[in-house]
Amino acid sequence: METIGFIGLGIMGAPMAGHLLDAGYELVASDHRRAPPRWLVDKGLRTVTGHDTVARTADIVITMVPDTPQVREVLFGEAGVAVGLTKGKLVIDMSSISPIETREFAERIKALGCDYLDAPVSGGEVGAKAATLTIMVGGSETAFERAKPVFEKMGKNITLVGENGVGQTTKVANQIVVALTIEAVAEALVFASKAGADPAKVRQALMGGLAASRILEVHGERMISRSFDPGFRIELHQKDLALALEGAKALGVSLPNTSTTQQLFNSCAANGGAKQDHSALVRALERMAGHQVSE
Repeated sequence: METIGFIGLGIMGAPMAGHLLDAGYELVASDHRRAPPRWLVDKGLRTVTGHDTVARTADIVITMVPDTPQVREVLFGEAGVAVGLTKGKLVIDMSSISPIETREFAERIKALGCDYLDAPVSGGEVGAKAATLTIMVGGSETAFERAKPVFEKMGKNITLVGENGVGQTTKVANQIVVALTIEAVAEALVFASKAGADPAKVRQALMGGLAASRILEVHGERMISRSFDPGFRIELHQKDLALALEGAKALGVSLPNTSTTQQLFNSCAANGGAKQDHSALVRALERMAGHQVSE
């Protein structure tokens, strides 16, 4: 088995790394900013100092960090991954970042004699813990086949969608669908609740019809139970929709409902909700309606 370096052991990254350890992979991580979770160390995770040392030690380096600037810093900053790479290694970025900058990162890594995959994921903390993530991959067929056994330990729906950058483009499209569906579920539950219906029973009824969706199931329940611990933070979904809107401007495409949903996320953030789960978007609609879905 190849040795894997894992950079970014947060809400998503930690359980993903845990599955790789459970599968028997040797895993190494950097203690650059903070010590890795103790439970991963207990499973066998090794720690080293510096992302460059991770790259020297590992055959495959996975990054799972919040945004484009963090990926750039991890890869190309002082003592970054690029410093420690040697020919034949594979870098996989599983963060959700700019497709345009992803293509630049890939070219810089490939110029060092290594390969690069952008492989953002969908499924949130639940999917990361259950190893059922959807993984959208951009890069070469050769690199994809090398990485596929690793991906299969973390996800279920794994698709090579195109060249470098297309994985990130697919993730942006995914985030548009997710955001707009959360908004639709929130509108429906606010409407039904203010009309005097029991939102839990409304959700149960809708789950048996064409309106059924994973978001109605999971996020609709969060809206009713008021369980807004993340999952996936509003501030991260704001970042993803910003990428969508920036890309739409460059392409000359109109995304009117994406723009509206971003404003609702902005309202939540302005009211102290940036770190809540993105299902808390319902609170923006509740403020406008003067009514809360449930107590």
